[in-house]
Formats: sequence, C-alpha cells, structure tokens
Amino acid sequence: MTDRNEAGGSVPGSASLMLVLLVISIFINYIDRSNLSIAAPLIQKEMYLTDSQMGLLFSAFFWTYSSLQLVGVAGWLSDRFPVGWVFTGSFIVWAGATLATGVLSGFAALFSMRLLLGAGESLAYPCYCRILASEVPQQQRGRANALLDAASKLGPGLGTFLGGLMMVRFGWRIFFLLLGFSSLLWLYPWLRTMPRTPGVRSASIMPFGFLREMLKKRTAIGTLCGHFLANYFWFFLLIWLPSYLVRERGFSLTRMATIGSAAYCAVAFGTLCAGWISDWLISRGASVTTVRKAVVVLGLIGSALALPVGFVHDELHSLVFLFTSCIAFGTYTSNHWAITQTVAGPVMAGRWTSVQNGIGNYSGIFASWCTGQIVQHTGSFRMAFVIAGVVVLLAAVMWGWVVGPVREVTWTELTKGEPNAITTA
Repeated sequence: MTDRNEAGGSVPGSASLMLVLLVISIFINYIDRSNLSIAAPLIQKEMYLTDSQMGLLFSAFFWTYSSLQLVGVAGWLSDRFPVGWVFTGSFIVWAGATLATGVLSGFAALFSMRLLLGAGESLAYPCYCRILASEVPQQQRGRANALLDAASKLGPGLGTFLGGLMMVRFGWRIFFLLLGFSSLLWLYPWLRTMPRTPGVRSASIMPFGFLREMLKKRTAIGTLCGHFLANYFWFFLLIWLPSYLVRERGFSLTRMATIGSAAYCAVAFGTLCAGWISDWLISRGASVTTVRKAVVVLGLIGSALALPVGFVHDELHSLVFLFTSCIAFGTYTSNHWAITQTVAGPVMAGRWTSVQNGIGNYSGIFASWCTGQIVQHTGSFRMAFVIAGVVVLLAAVMWGWVVGPVREVTWTELTKGEPNAITTA
C-alpha cells in the first residue's frame, strides 16, 4: 500500500494504521445503523408502535443513504475533494445522529434521526472504495475488502451481544448515548493519519454525465442489480433477525443477543477466509475474473440455505441452516467490492461505488417494509425467509452471468481529451 502526504511524498508506517482505522470506522458504522434493530423490541413496546411503523423506521435510514449515493452526490464529493476530509465530515454527522437518538422520543423524531444517520453514512463506502482503489494493489484487495467487510458484520455482532445485555440492565437510551459518545473518540487518531489523497479536478466528473455512460455498460448493470438483490438478503438478517429470534423462536433478549451476535460473526468468518484464499490464488497466477466471480457466485448460492430456517421446527436444525447461510454470504461479501474497484478503476471508483451502493441499499427499504407487512398480515416470518432465499439466487445470476470480465472498463466520453490524472482539488 502506498502512503502519500499532500505533496505526494511517502509517509512511512501510516498505511497500515490508516487501514486499521478504516476497519474500526466501518465497525462503528454498522453498529450505528443496526442499533435500532437491536433495540426494536423495547422501543416498539415503549412507544406502542405497530409492525408497519417499525418497518417504516427501519427503512428511513435507507431513503437518504441510498438516494444521496444513487444521484451521485456522495460519489462526486468523495472524488472531487480530498477524501480524508470528506469522510471526517460524514463520520461526525452519523455519530451525532446516534447520540441524538438516545434523548429523543416519538415516531417522527426517531424517523428524522434515521434520515440524518443515512445521510452521514452515505459517504462511507464511496470514500472506502476511493481509498482502496487508489492505495491498494490488486493482489491485496481481497484481504483489504475482507477486513472491512468482516468489521461490517462484527459491528452488528458485537452490537447485538453487548447492546442486548446493556439494554436488559440500563435500557435502550443509555446504549445509544454511550455509542454516540464513544464513536467520536475515533476522530483523534483519524485526523492525524487520514490519507491525503487529493481530489480529481475535471469538468467531466459531474454525477449525471458519469451515470449516463456507466449505464451503457453491461458489467455496470450486473453489479447494480446483483448488489441490490444480495443486499436484500443481508438487510433482512440485519434488520429483522433479532425480532425473529425473540418473537418466533421465543428467545429471551439475552439469548437473542448471543445467537444474533454469533450469526453476524459467522458472516465475518466467511468473508475473512474467502478474502485471504482469493488473494492467495490470484497471487499464484489464477485468473482474477475466475477467482473473484466464482467466490461471489458460490457464496450467494450457499446463502439460499436460509430459506428453510423459518420452516424447520427443530431449533438446532434451524440454527444450522442459519449459520451455514451466514458463512456462505460472508464468502460473497469478501470479493464483490474488489470486483467493483477493479472494473471502475481508481479515478472512477468513488462514483461507481456511490451509484452501486445507492441502488443496492434501496433493498433495505424493501426488506424493511416488505418483511414488516408480511409479519403483520401472516403472523409469521416464513414467507419472508422464502423471499430472501429466492432473491439471493437471482443475485448469483447477475454477478455470474451479467457481470463481464473483471478488468477496468474503458471510459470514452468522460475521459475524452483528459488522461486519468489526479490533481489536487
């Protein structure tokens, strides 16, 4: 990994620390976005909210999170300005929203804070991909992405475990307040070691011009649709698994915290193993396209084992299916961003990621609302598990068949007359 200061020189020893801080930030990111799910049984009871209202609360985050990425604003900011400062601002916004949630009451107030949380976190993934595409060589991207993705699964895992135990003793508000205050401590080491990657100064990088050319590419269509479909499965687990374990399996909050945490950790285990193995194979000469796409597709197919979870009466067998599908899904997540970073290239990575993650996270709205409607009208999670299993198989088709060779695409209109040079914004 290459370290740069603002003048382009070397900053020895800062690259590894920067990656560690990025891993910690995404760990915090996913605790913050999943904390409402952990507290849902208590909040719903305290505020007398229906399942449909909870579905709307869960979906609020994704409206701003997805929209700001889809229209290209988040990606444009991460590419146009120094990415370290852009990420700093987004972190402050989302940590502040978490903190404020702990002191507010009422559906409207909570809904507003979830919208603000989504706006702050919308810049995270475009910034992550911009940094990795610029700083990390191909043969190390599987591991770097696996570390980030593992943290995104360990965040909800640890958050579910500690949050569940804390809420039993102190209530849900203390959990939000403590999480918001402790998150802000991350800023001190980040400001000292953040990357000094400059912005891209170009008249042709405005969001809609990029989006127009991007949508002409078959590989882009594949990554957009594949990400949307696969994310539906993940958000179904992230948002509704705690409620499923408590309401349908009859688990206590303490046991829910333990099992839910272990399920998210299983995803992290899968992503770490697959990330290291894929990089090892590529370093030994294996085809980047074959390795990246095989890992992604096989992981998605294995994720469909979640389908029987809602139908198996025996608790042990149900949990075996759940954990197996979680490990498989982790296999997928280890490599799908590595594909995006490669096909987009370092100059376009922020904008491509912004659009892909924006579309992909609209599935959070569908997973939140649809599952709430299904549970309210059927009184069961069975059909919700069926839909999640079918959708994740469709995602495998998109990543395996629609996405083309894993190599940087050619940009014609956007780069016409302008080499892919990065100049300070």
